[in-house]
Amino acid sequence: MTIVVQKFGGTSVQSAELREIAAQHVRSAVESGHKVVAVVSAMGRSNDPYSTDTLLGLIDGNDAHVPKREQDLLQSCGEIISSVVFTNLLIGQGLKASALTGKQAGFVTNDTFGNARITEMKTDAILERFKESDVLVVAGFQGESTKGELTTLGRGGSDTSATALGAALNAKYVDIFTDVDGIMTADPRIVNDAKPLRTLTYSEVSNMAYQGAKVIHPRAVEIAMYAKIPLRIRSLQSDSTGTLITMSRDQLPGSDVEERLVTGITYVKDLSQVTVQKAEDDHGAASLIFTKLAAEGISVDFINISRYEVVFTVPMHKEQHVQEAVKMLGYKANLLPRCAKVSAVGAGMTGVPGVVSKITTALHQEEIEILQATDSHTTIWVLVREDEMDVAVNALHHMFRLAEEQNS
Repeated sequence: MTIVVQKFGGTSVQSAELREIAAQHVRSAVESGHKVVAVVSAMGRSNDPYSTDTLLGLIDGNDAHVPKREQDLLQSCGEIISSVVFTNLLIGQGLKASALTGKQAGFVTNDTFGNARITEMKTDAILERFKESDVLVVAGFQGESTKGELTTLGRGGSDTSATALGAALNAKYVDIFTDVDGIMTADPRIVNDAKPLRTLTYSEVSNMAYQGAKVIHPRAVEIAMYAKIPLRIRSLQSDSTGTLITMSRDQLPGSDVEERLVTGITYVKDLSQVTVQKAEDDHGAASLIFTKLAAEGISVDFINISRYEVVFTVPMHKEQHVQEAVKMLGYKANLLPRCAKVSAVGAGMTGVPGVVSKITTALHQEEIEILQATDSHTTIWVLVREDEMDVAVNALHHMFRLAEEQNS
């Protein structure tokens, strides 16, 4: 049998009307001769009755008294409710469907409550149930630890659930249904002429996800990449195949793909730039600072180390914590709040001269100061002031002519 995985996020199962549309996608796959694993998130967003945020609100969210173990028990209810509601709809439409929790679907995880990692997938139960069912509706975002505890996979965990099942079951493809028609060249809320990208590599999508694009979780992309399972990011309310994501450019249709220097522009905001001055001969300063911050549970990004200073970024809500931690070491942290990291992502830039020149020129023309910059083979990052972020994103989108790309 041929298996496909379809993942429906919270906004895709939010209402009875949207669940009907989701069911049409399931039916279409079944009528095409496939067995379907439908992975569902909790229904809706914050303030919807059974969403994850609403459930956590019952115990005061971040101020909850119960440990992460009990919080996982509560959070998992949203997906379980969603799986049963969606299964009921499918059966009512004449499909042979069955609901499964994460444990029943074979997810084995480590013991990290709230952000567990999948350590093993046991697919025997799914394959056995497919003898009698055409559709298995799996509660995403959850599993069972080796000690028998219920665990959740962290935010974006339903994406991870879907690709893990796709990999374990050797699925033909994994469809991630969202409220947008695939991955865009930039955030359409900021860039009016942002275009959908019809083809991408795993590497490009993973980098875009890590740098702020929120269409799919980067952990999910990594799983699909290792298993070489094609991913499609699709709109729930369209028959379009959306954005196809696969292993390499050689596997992507369209001669334009090879010529695409930059794929998309992403951003992360609400950052603070931290600058710590040091003596020229204080060679151990960076080690002391980052060891201390790690011990305090503070993640840092965008690191530049020179002879006279150590510069990095942290989320704005962590800046005072950082300042206090650095002071304990005898250093002073100078803070520049309200910054944003803007990234140009594209596998085509590897080894190509002139990309940095285009970025600096585009921002200089808009009189935008670059506070920091760094690069990798497929991504170039610049730090700018947050109130200049929208202009920066549009300037780079225009410089690389992304609105003119014919990604089809």
